Amino acid sequence: MGIFKSFFSGKAEDPAEEQQKNLRKNFELFKYDGMRAGRMGRLDYAVKCFNEALALQDDFETMGYLAQTYIQTNQLQEARHTLERMLQKEPSHLATLLNLAEVCFMLDDYPAMTAAAEKAAGVNPDSPSAWYLLGKAAHAGGNNDIMAIAHLTKALVLDEDYTEARQLRAAILAGMGQYTEALAEVTVLLDRDQADENALLLRARIALATGHPDEAEADYRRCITVLNPFNEQAYLSLGRLYISGEKYQEAIDLFTEAISNLPAFAMAYHERGRAKLLIGDKEGAAQDSAAALAIRPDEMQGFNGRYGDIGGNSTGDILGL
Repeated sequence: MGIFKSFFSGKAEDPAEEQQKNLRKNFELFKYDGMRAGRMGRLDYAVKCFNEALALQDDFETMGYLAQTYIQTNQLQEARHTLERMLQKEPSHLATLLNLAEVCFMLDDYPAMTAAAEKAAGVNPDSPSAWYLLGKAAHAGGNNDIMAIAHLTKALVLDEDYTEARQLRAAILAGMGQYTEALAEVTVLLDRDQADENALLLRARIALATGHPDEAEADYRRCITVLNPFNEQAYLSLGRLYISGEKYQEAIDLFTEAISNLPAFAMAYHERGRAKLLIGDKEGAAQDSAAALAIRPDEMQGFNGRYGDIGGNSTGDILGL
């Protein structure tokens, strides 16, 4: 074909130009194959395609697709590295800074999370997500809840409908013992969305802390029976409430229901065993302890063979932080 082109045009085709065309063609093939693989759920293949594409061309958009795919496959260090490469190309790209802050949170690197969120807030002071992430980092990393509240308040000033920011602020206030203020936040959340499970669990926690166990029980029950029969935290909190109230058979029945819905729920086995031990069923308790250990050996190793109260009232328990 090059011969005919040269014959009719009167000039020879430039080999370097032809090479660049081929590189561009191959780059696009790998990039769009990766995008299609991602849509089809073939994430490992998508990663390979994006990396092949980037070996041909250092493309910012393709890096973004690769970073998101790494996050989806829980390859968080690789995602972080890719996002940092993106910021070398575009240091003030807001979405990349926000994504990096989220990945650093998942890696428990709170100083790096704070740094990325601070840069995001510097790029756009009107970004509620930047202030939310700053609040999240202050709470999770430095245990600086006063600063966390300030950042979350800023996020809510910018976007009063920012559910995650209001949930976290409510949970932190409850953790600080400011139950009236926390309940006011929870009321806003539930007025807006009666199916907000996190808000319902937090209201139950506040009810317990302020001496209203019946109200707490009703909220836990609503969470399980109306909103989500697979909510592990609701089962654990309600079951522990029954145990603390010496309603051991109710706790056993509840955890049996939880195990029926969630067969791999190790803590339900553990807590059911604790209730069984309290009614003198040592054999049943040992069986449940063994089952919990078999399901989650790393998590349950410290609990094997012993039973005791396992908290369940922290901010992290409510919001998974």
